[in-house]
Amino acid sequence: MSDQTKRTPQGKPGFGALGRALAFGLGLAVVGGAAGPWTPAAQAAGVLRVGNDGEPQSMDPHFVSSVQTSRLLDDMYLALVTFGPKGEAIPGAAERWTISPDGLTYTFTLRDHTWSDGTPVTAEDFVYSWRRVLDPAMGAEYASLAYIIKGAEAYNSGQGKAEDVAAKALDAKTLEVTLTSPAPYFLAQLAHQVFMPVPRHVVEKYGRDWTKPETFVVNGAYKLANWLPNVEAKLVKNPSFYDAKNVFFDEVIFYNYEDRTAMQKRYRAGELDVCRDIASEQITWLRDNLADSLRIAPYAGIYDYAFNTTQKPFDDLRVRQALTMAVDVDVISEKVLRTGELPAWSFVPPGIENYTTPATVAWKDVPFKERQEKARALLAEAGYGKDKPLTFTLRYNTSENHKRVAVAIASMWKQIGVSVELFNTDGKIHYADLKQKAFQVAREGWIADYNDPQSFLFKMEGKTGPLNYSGYDNPEYNALMDEGAQTIDLAKRAEILKKAEALAMRDVPVLPIYYYVSKQLVSPKLVGWNDNALDKHVTRFLSLK
Repeated sequence: MSDQTKRTPQGKPGFGALGRALAFGLGLAVVGGAAGPWTPAAQAAGVLRVGNDGEPQSMDPHFVSSVQTSRLLDDMYLALVTFGPKGEAIPGAAERWTISPDGLTYTFTLRDHTWSDGTPVTAEDFVYSWRRVLDPAMGAEYASLAYIIKGAEAYNSGQGKAEDVAAKALDAKTLEVTLTSPAPYFLAQLAHQVFMPVPRHVVEKYGRDWTKPETFVVNGAYKLANWLPNVEAKLVKNPSFYDAKNVFFDEVIFYNYEDRTAMQKRYRAGELDVCRDIASEQITWLRDNLADSLRIAPYAGIYDYAFNTTQKPFDDLRVRQALTMAVDVDVISEKVLRTGELPAWSFVPPGIENYTTPATVAWKDVPFKERQEKARALLAEAGYGKDKPLTFTLRYNTSENHKRVAVAIASMWKQIGVSVELFNTDGKIHYADLKQKAFQVAREGWIADYNDPQSFLFKMEGKTGPLNYSGYDNPEYNALMDEGAQTIDLAKRAEILKKAEALAMRDVPVLPIYYYVSKQLVSPKLVGWNDNALDKHVTRFLSLK
């Protein structure tokens, strides 16, 4: 999942003076105070206030690809499987299921629960929703995630019919799903937003307006009350939720910030209870002064730069290898960020389930000076040197941390005779351009949607579409990924996928920079915040001491 961020207007970070005035004028609740991270007013109202490092893309789960938006969706929708208190996959809309001996057919029994308007949730709702995601006319960028379902890829590519997608309602409470091959990650994958149900009776009645607060209908613990773009999104408890009696907070408000420093100031002023990111350059101060709030933990994600392999000069392997060799990722982690990130030499982070040690770039253990010399030689072979320096634009989405990394890497590239122009835009524009291949080299980040190497490696498959930002399309890589998808034995599957990753790390359509850690400020009075590899913290499982 993309770690997309959205910039607030210049001079208006989060819910500043103008944001407060607008919120007040539109009748939105703005909770604040200066008595510490938890004010008496917030406690009495049961309000959780979250500083979110990005603007939501949409409240429609089928058109979302950013981590920042998924945090709201996890609170509002209940897929067949959902995220538990520790980020684990637990029963959601399905209370139980069976799997056929060959691992191909899953039969889900839905729990008795309703949409927030009281309409029963049925198996047919899931059939409709999944066909909607796969409808080629919808252009859902995450549709390929559902290709594991028999008939899904053919329908989404225009070669099949909706009724051939092997998800069938046997009755109102029973859903049968048939896969193309056994998939050890399928159940965990079902918690992803692309598999979330949407209410057909509302979507078809209101069309695009169905996600407006006044018409919005969901089946999760919270529903949308207000959304003020670039300022905040307010969710309120859904009284129709099947487990509403065990949901502590009456409201959760996601305030939008791109400026991490401004977000930290709001936390210190008692106006936020959680900051979903921190300003890395302030890590020493945070460790000294907010140690009881600072949470840094391993995170299943990769921070990298994508090369646009569909245009010159980045269709040249020598250019991509040279630029990758010339980046000292140890310096980025240890001196630029200094918040525990590990230097990355592979695309799949270490410790991912159903895998072995990731495949790394061949020059991992070569001294940096030697790598620089090799990089200069490769550029010379490609026709670049003092008389004809390689020049291009490096794009990044606005963030203090992204800028610091970009400046450092541009300086490293300068040492091998490469001239780089830095260009930044807000997250929405940045990622829209990446999907359209309207860039040369661009910063991206990818967070696992489920704990399996396929959640990373599918990004570089030719069939992945817009989310394959680099446009990498190696037939040998594609064939290995297909072979892995058909392999039942997990050990053999891991070997096949590692061969695929080794190809990608030879061809470097992306430049791995560091493996993520989650970095946030969390009130010590918040109960139930468990660090986990997917950094999932669903509000229904949180409470106060």
